[in-house]
Amino acid sequence: MKDPLTWHYPEIEPFRTGRLPVSGGHDLYFEESGNPKGKPVVFVHGGPGGGTEPKMRRFFHPERYRIVLFDQRGSGKST
Repeated sequence: MKDPLTWHYPEIEPFRTGRLPVSGGHDLYFEESGNPKGKPVVFVHGGPGGGTEPKMRRFFHPERYRIVLFDQRGSGKST
């Protein structure tokens, strides 16, 4: 098996972050990176209690995909 640090795409920063209000006074944190006009891909992290991490942006080709990461309610940066 290849070393995960060598087969991922390069590190990138989000071009947009935000919070989506949901019921019960909670909000979901989300971020978008990659190509704003690319094919959308939504990454759902494991759990419970975990959140997204910057390395998760590296699973997808940043020139081809609009990468959307979000933290589930009560996880990561979501409330």
